[in-house]
Amino acid sequence: MKSLLLRNIREKVSSSSAVKLKHSLAVIDPPSLIDGEPEPAIAPVDPLLVIFDDYIKSRQSTAPNTKILHAQLLKTRLLQTQVGIADSLMDCYCKCGATGYALNLFDTAPQWSVFSWNILISGFNKKSLFLESWKHFCRMHKLGFDADEITYGSVISACTALRASWNGMQVYSLALRKGFRANGYVRAGMIDLLAKNHRFDDALRVFHDVSCENVVCWNAIIAGAVRNGENQIALDLFRQLCRHGTFLPNSFTFPCVLTACAVLEDLETGKMVQGWIIKCGNYDVYVNTSLSDLYAKCKDMEGAMKIFTRMRFRSVVSWTAMISGFVQLDDYISAVLLFKEMRSLGEEINTFTITSLLSASGRRGLTKTATQFHALIIKCGFDLDPAVGASLFNMYCKVGAVDSSELILEEMERMRNPNNHAVMISLHAQANDAERAVELFVSMLREGVRPDKYCTSSLLSVVNALSLGRQVHSHVIKSGLVFDVSVASSLFTMYSKCDSLEESYEIFGQICEKDNVSWTSMIAGFAKNNLPDEAVRLFRNMLLEGNSPDQSTFVAILTAICSLNSVHKGNEVHAKVIRLGFGEEITVGGALVMMYSRCGYLKLARRLLDSLPLWDDVACSSMISGYAQNGYIEEALLMFHKMLKANFAVDSFSISSVVQAVTLTNRLDIGTQLQSYAMKVGLDSNVAVGSSLVAMYSKFGSINECVKAFDQIDAPDLIGWTTMIMSYARHGIGEEALKLFELMKRKKMRPDPVTFVGVLSACSHSGLVEEGYFHFDSMVKDYGIEPNYRHYACMVDLLGRSGRIKEAERFVSNMPIKPNALVWETLLAACKLHGDIELGKLAAKKITECEPSDAGVYISLSNIYADLGQWGEVMNIRSSMKGAKVKKEPGWSVV
Repeated sequence: MKSLLLRNIREKVSSSSAVKLKHSLAVIDPPSLIDGEPEPAIAPVDPLLVIFDDYIKSRQSTAPNTKILHAQLLKTRLLQTQVGIADSLMDCYCKCGATGYALNLFDTAPQWSVFSWNILISGFNKKSLFLESWKHFCRMHKLGFDADEITYGSVISACTALRASWNGMQVYSLALRKGFRANGYVRAGMIDLLAKNHRFDDALRVFHDVSCENVVCWNAIIAGAVRNGENQIALDLFRQLCRHGTFLPNSFTFPCVLTACAVLEDLETGKMVQGWIIKCGNYDVYVNTSLSDLYAKCKDMEGAMKIFTRMRFRSVVSWTAMISGFVQLDDYISAVLLFKEMRSLGEEINTFTITSLLSASGRRGLTKTATQFHALIIKCGFDLDPAVGASLFNMYCKVGAVDSSELILEEMERMRNPNNHAVMISLHAQANDAERAVELFVSMLREGVRPDKYCTSSLLSVVNALSLGRQVHSHVIKSGLVFDVSVASSLFTMYSKCDSLEESYEIFGQICEKDNVSWTSMIAGFAKNNLPDEAVRLFRNMLLEGNSPDQSTFVAILTAICSLNSVHKGNEVHAKVIRLGFGEEITVGGALVMMYSRCGYLKLARRLLDSLPLWDDVACSSMISGYAQNGYIEEALLMFHKMLKANFAVDSFSISSVVQAVTLTNRLDIGTQLQSYAMKVGLDSNVAVGSSLVAMYSKFGSINECVKAFDQIDAPDLIGWTTMIMSYARHGIGEEALKLFELMKRKKMRPDPVTFVGVLSACSHSGLVEEGYFHFDSMVKDYGIEPNYRHYACMVDLLGRSGRIKEAERFVSNMPIKPNALVWETLLAACKLHGDIELGKLAAKKITECEPSDAGVYISLSNIYADLGQWGEVMNIRSSMKGAKVKKEPGWSVV
């Protein structure tokens, strides 16, 4: 290449001599028309300057060729004598990326101009050496050179890239002082700087400071609005631009506006923008891609495909937008077919294409497809990308390939890529592996990597220990992330989950600008911690502060109202739902069905369910649960049957509700069918389904089936353990119940008051008095659970069954709370068993004081006298029942 350039130089020199000879002959031949007037002399053109001029115009500068020309210019001393040669040569060096040579040339130049400084600063910007741009601007300013609009615009761009908003504002102030207030290039750069530093209000002030006669400024402010999530403002600005009339939007304006329409899912405005695109004729690949993405985001894939098929040129972004659109519509087949077509045409793929496909492949039954995509990822070299690794992990989790998902985690950890830290913490959080997530977080801090808001929020989502949560909170305050809304929301959600609502609410109150996520999380926290009144109060405060609830907010508040069992408050929320246009939303409709069914308004709940445009599994499950809880067993079974016929994805909540309904009947055959179906769909290991099956078989007397159902549960929760303990207790297998209780404690499961009722019942049915006393004391001493009437009744029953009547009497007398009817009835039953008339009379008297109309008391005392043959006392009791107008309901049997 060097020899070729040198040969061209020699040829230019020789041909240039011939040209000069011809020119001289031409001048001699025709005589001068004006006598006495000398001919103007033609300055000779240096051939090297011709070559250099052609080289600059070619725009194909390379560092070696530029160095050759540089050497020739030095040799001929043209560089020192010709004005502007040094600047042009420096520009060539910058264009080919050789900024080091450009800087050396700049430092050896005999004189500098503002043009020289601009070339150097722009060259640094092109090579992303933004700090060098700033340093040389400071040097320029210190030496007294007056910058122009190009200089200020370039330096502000460098400050934008450096996220140095304060430096950029200083430069802009200097530009204003020098009279560049109305310059579009400078203002556009400042608007862009402020918008990218999340200071959109300041960017708007700069934009409105002077009447804008430059489309570049409009583009900058519209792009800034979209970047800061102010999509509605972006559309308003676009409408103002269209009304301006001085100039038209261009190919940079339309993609930003279409992105805002896509985020807002505003297809009507998008079609209006499309009309402007047709009017302006600005159809390029970026505009077309944004158009197809708009239609896809608005779920109009037919319109998106029309635009896509008419595109002359398609980029990887275009293909990916279409694939993502099909994925959002859950059209896995169309997404894969489009990807195959993309591959057959030889189009390149990127990480966004891969992650979109992986999210489509994450469903049960597609394990083979998932592994094929994984193989393609490895082949294309995307397996080292953290985002792709995270999508792979999620895909394998969704298809049920747990071993493969764990291998992905191990592989990502072996990469030791600092960028993987946040992704790995997020993945371990999704896998609910709090211990490993904390280890990675600590590792980040030790390696000097500063966790960002996403990483911190992911960690807080799995923290379930108050002490650890407070340590993370301290780090959040130290790092300044406490002012971020998402981190603050994660913080108070963590405290809420750790049953520290006071701290949770305190952090919530410290958030200056609460978004819908914050309000919804706090409302859900109150609802989860059995404080529905506080949830309702917070919802009202949210409305008073002018916030508009979204679907998630309505679901949270309706869940709280379910606990209140207040249909009046539910009606108020329902009215708000209709007023805000969420009446036909499936998730909100399902929550309303749940609320009305829990409150016992089943007809209203069913009418609301039938009015929904589509049924979903949540709404149907809520209806089934409502029917089951209110004793409408047949209706619950019919609704479940409809779900199966409609091919709904039956979840664990639906099956457990139906099983609970069957438990109220004597239809064990239906229960076994439900268990078979649960096994078929893989839900027999679910804790809710398993616990319901245990309770059902326990009620039907099949303790062996109880054990089998319990053993099938993957990870029993407290309800599951308690249900099995109660089943053992009900069947008199106390020792097994206590063994299971010990195993439960070894699994770090903390018992609650209901669990201890089961344990004490097991001791009672098996006559384990000492063990009963031990667990009764442990409940208070080890777990801080204050005994209630059911616990005292269990202890009285335990002592009574063991024949320790006097001890039972002393136990009742020493109770720290006044015994209620349940305790006295238990003591009365013990008196009947052992024939203790005097104590039985006392117990009966106490019961009648608590519940005067309880016929069972009279009957129990009558039976005691009858067993002892004291028939006169029996007749007296019968007479006293007539006097108190107490009637005994006649017994009956289905046998």
